[in-house]
Amino acid sequence: MSIIYGVFSASNLISPSVVAIVGPQLSMVVSGIFYSLYIAVFIQPATWAFYTASVFIGIAAAVLWTAQGNCLTVNSDENTIGRNSGVFWALLQSSLFFGNLYIYFAWQGKTHISESDRRTVFIALTVISLVGTVLFFLIRKQEDTKAPGEEDSANEILGDSSSAQNKMTRAVAAFKKSIKLSFTKEILLLSVTTAYTGLELTFFSGVYGTCIGAVNRFGSEEKSLIGLSGIFIGVGEILGGGIFGLLSKNNRFGRNPVVMLGIVVHFIAFYLIFFNMPNDAPIAPMEGTDDVAYMIPSKEVAIFCSFLLGLGDSCFNTQLLSILGFLYSEDSAPAFAIFKFVQSICAAVAYFYSNYFLLQWQLLIMVVVGFFGTITFFTVEWEAAAALAARGSDYSSI
Repeated sequence: MSIIYGVFSASNLISPSVVAIVGPQLSMVVSGIFYSLYIAVFIQPATWAFYTASVFIGIAAAVLWTAQGNCLTVNSDENTIGRNSGVFWALLQSSLFFGNLYIYFAWQGKTHISESDRRTVFIALTVISLVGTVLFFLIRKQEDTKAPGEEDSANEILGDSSSAQNKMTRAVAAFKKSIKLSFTKEILLLSVTTAYTGLELTFFSGVYGTCIGAVNRFGSEEKSLIGLSGIFIGVGEILGGGIFGLLSKNNRFGRNPVVMLGIVVHFIAFYLIFFNMPNDAPIAPMEGTDDVAYMIPSKEVAIFCSFLLGLGDSCFNTQLLSILGFLYSEDSAPAFAIFKFVQSICAAVAYFYSNYFLLQWQLLIMVVVGFFGTITFFTVEWEAAAALAARGSDYSSI
């Protein structure tokens, strides 16, 4: 994970240039192929192949996320970006639900995962990944979404893609635009919110499952609860993405209430986790921990917190995708690259300190960063609403 996130973070600096040269569709296809190769490595693991694939998937992930953000933006307008962001996020996170659901039932009661079980799972995942990669070819291109005779404003900057010189110009322009965009007021403010999503991503995807598995008082079900936790995180993610996507057109208050809901839901989850989980759970030895927090550990509370973590995460990410697509409809690739750069850096930092900090300090860090991240998001949203009002547009359209 350290290799993947390290390469991922660095690759976000060049991913806008890659997307500018080859286009978002081809970028997603090539990145999807590398994802499939990475999964295939687990069919017959080898140390050299695993580490090599980790480097390539770090690069592919940066290009894929930048291209997806660009594709989402060019196929949306200010009236549909909220809906499309929600639907995209729900589809993306559905893997958490279906993947963990399969593992929970297929491996239930097993204390040892056989080579046959492992190969079955990773062969299936490889095939699914390849099918998804092929489906990228069906995504309509930007030119297909324009009305006949509509001027392509990007041509003024990007020029004719058939020329190698123009391609290099586009790559350099995209890189310069990313650097320039990084120091704008809006991006700096949103970076605090993005940093929070990186910290809580690490927490719910890595740390919290470890905590559940380390609690000996959960009995023989402690390991299976990890899969169940993943299922309910996925339920929260899908529910949040679907609801916020479908209701976005009828939301006349903008994005702020959704982000407020997200931080409240996460604070409730952090409070319950603090009371339910032993403080040494993240750093417990392989034998687990018999410590008790402020209540006897409850399986029901632990799984409920998983749902809350997923729901809160969907609140933040759908609205970040929406506001980035709204603010930077003409510069979406650099904006989404910066978003993933900051998020991946903070996720990597959280992975590092999660092995050393007690649970209470990890929760405190997220509370502080989450609070300030919510304030900075509100600031950017209010400014966006003011700019929209100055143009004479309806605030509910965002």
